[in-house]
Amino acid sequence: MDPQARRKSGLNLPAGMNETSLRLDTLANQSPSVSSSSAFRVTSVSSPRAISSLSSPSKTSVCSDRFIPCRSASRLHTFGLLDKPAAAGSPAKEGGGNETYARLLKCELFGSDFGSFSSSPAGSGGLGSPNMLRFKTDHSGGSNSPYSPSILRQDSGSSNEGSTPTKPPRKVPKTPHKVLDAPSLQDDFYLNVVDWSSQNVLAVGLGTCVYLWSASNSRVTKLCDLGPNDSVCSVQWTREGSYISVGTHFGQVQVWDGTQCKRVRTMGGHQTRTGVLAWNSRILASGSRDRNILQHDLRVPSDFVSKLVGHKSEVCGLKWSHDDKQLASGGNDNQLLVWNQQSQQPILKLTEHTAAVKAIAWSPHQSGLLASGGGTADRCIRFWNTTTGSQLNHIDTGSQVCNLAWSKNVNELVSTHGYSQNQIMVWKYPSLSKVATLTGHSLRVLYLAMSPDGQTIVTGAGDETLRFWNVFPSMKAPAPVKDTGLWSLGRTHIR
Repeated sequence: MDPQARRKSGLNLPAGMNETSLRLDTLANQSPSVSSSSAFRVTSVSSPRAISSLSSPSKTSVCSDRFIPCRSASRLHTFGLLDKPAAAGSPAKEGGGNETYARLLKCELFGSDFGSFSSSPAGSGGLGSPNMLRFKTDHSGGSNSPYSPSILRQDSGSSNEGSTPTKPPRKVPKTPHKVLDAPSLQDDFYLNVVDWSSQNVLAVGLGTCVYLWSASNSRVTKLCDLGPNDSVCSVQWTREGSYISVGTHFGQVQVWDGTQCKRVRTMGGHQTRTGVLAWNSRILASGSRDRNILQHDLRVPSDFVSKLVGHKSEVCGLKWSHDDKQLASGGNDNQLLVWNQQSQQPILKLTEHTAAVKAIAWSPHQSGLLASGGGTADRCIRFWNTTTGSQLNHIDTGSQVCNLAWSKNVNELVSTHGYSQNQIMVWKYPSLSKVATLTGHSLRVLYLAMSPDGQTIVTGAGDETLRFWNVFPSMKAPAPVKDTGLWSLGRTHIR
């Protein structure tokens, strides 16, 4: 086609193409609301090469229909895409045709929902506004925003499916599932006459006698009677649960075979009552009112193998760490001392307590974590890092702390209390939030022991009762402990 013919046709076609190579048909029934850019379509191309020859130096032709996405959820009113309302007194367009056409065009391009934003505030700007695509502050409220936290976390169904539901607090039964009468159970803060063996046998010192109660069949056996002039001041099972040591008022330490009910050994060394005992794998430590701690080894003939001197008053608390490397002792001198096997002097002297330290417990979950509780003038449970000697935390319980015991199943501990509440409290560590508070004893809860499975505790008090509580979940199934009612709530006698 010569240049004159191309000018006559009005088409600027590249060389090598004629008007018959490209035919553009107008859509006869196209709605007037459709923009001119989509009102045509390519119907025929003479050859594939013709597509590449349709380009011009200034513009790039698109040989397919445009894809216009749905903008019904784009909230374009926020970006200032609405027309300014007509000012008062301005001349209206004749017949309103342009206004109607503009509205229809917006609905076609942006979706039918776009018209619902026609009531947006003045000054939002029209399509030709300089504020085009300039984000504005949304005054409609954060709850309607698709990025609102309430929508992402609460209102969105998909978010609820993926989120982890909050666990309900563990329910601890408020009443004991069994109560034993324990006549002659002494009301003495400095004694330790209740212990539960790994073979599920409970030993209780009552007056001059030690009784064994089997938790499997409730059978009661009298282990020994010290005679009318002596009394039981402490009992402690070995870790295997076969032998039991008994501390007496006269300062002796006796070792008995719990199965045969026969005395194996009697060891002296203390000048007065032996109020606390503690076994590790092979050494038995004993604390006395004479302020000394003796270490006994049954493999040697002597009464004791070492003496630890550091307290200035009666020793009333003793506990070995789970790795047998450290021994913690508490005394009526308000001191908490930590010893090791290599020295006769304490490696730590912790003096923050302001009353006697009887309650001592090593954490089974974290090495070197020690908990201690103070008496009436202190009322605090303190947590220590024995590696650094620093105090990690403390909490005022409001009552005399008589005993502490860590759960081996969960990272919690239980404390028993005397003046003035006489309660039992379960704590979560390290938050120190209170899990449960149990009441039932009428006098100080001086004695505490835990069952071999770690779920049940037994508490003893000067009211001459032993009460059994389900406080911790099992290790295999950490579900809420249920009061199964397998044992009668009726009171029975331990002797």
